[in-house]
Amino acid sequence: MLRIAICDDILQELETLVSLTEEFLAAHSLEAEIVKFSHPDVLLAAIETESYHLYILDIVMPMVSGLELGKEIRRLDLEAQIIYATTEPQFALQAYAASPVNYLIKPIERQQLFDTLTLAISKADLSEEKTFAVKTADSLRVMKLSDIISCEYRDHAVIFALISGEELVSRTMREKFSEYCSPILKDRHFLQCHISYVINMRRVERFAKDSFTLYGGRTVPIAAKQYPVVRDTYMDYLMAKGGLK
Repeated sequence: MLRIAICDDILQELETLVSLTEEFLAAHSLEAEIVKFSHPDVLLAAIETESYHLYILDIVMPMVSGLELGKEIRRLDLEAQIIYATTEPQFALQAYAASPVNYLIKPIERQQLFDTLTLAISKADLSEEKTFAVKTADSLRVMKLSDIISCEYRDHAVIFALISGEELVSRTMREKFSEYCSPILKDRHFLQCHISYVINMRRVERFAKDSFTLYGGRTVPIAAKQYPVVRDTYMDYLMAKGGLK
């Protein structure tokens, strides 16, 4: 899925950029996750563990300028697409150190942004889908992480519930469940809510104090002692993807 980070320290400008981007995505029937950042330091911290296909950045911001932010993004990710949106035209030459797709002057003109987004998305590499290999009793299966609904530890094996309705059972394992699932848990969409369960938060349909209801009606328990951490992690996830207003 396309992942877009938008950073602007002026809330009204940030919401305008988000709104226009959402309008563009809807008009082109594109599925994407938009993450908003109102301070460059927060985005700098995020890119240490997260990656985005597209960044829309203001330039004049406190502590860290959009120019510095763009250089750091480019240092970490040569493939990411960067769009600058600013009131200050005089930084255009310096901005190109980060190889941006475009340098837009506020107030943002709708069609110009749409044209720039079209170009940026056409250049973005969306083919990289994270996978996980599962050794079963008789074969090796490689699954897309996005296809996993949940992972359940039972009888010294892990049962993967998949979006297709299939249940895939790993061969008997010796390591702890959390160790086995550690590569999956590195993905921000996954959460261990119980000693025996990991869920894909993209597939949550209902959240209660004692359980998650997942895609297809599957219910997964939440460990009582873990509830505060599980709740906060899930709420942070919803806020990051725009699911809470």
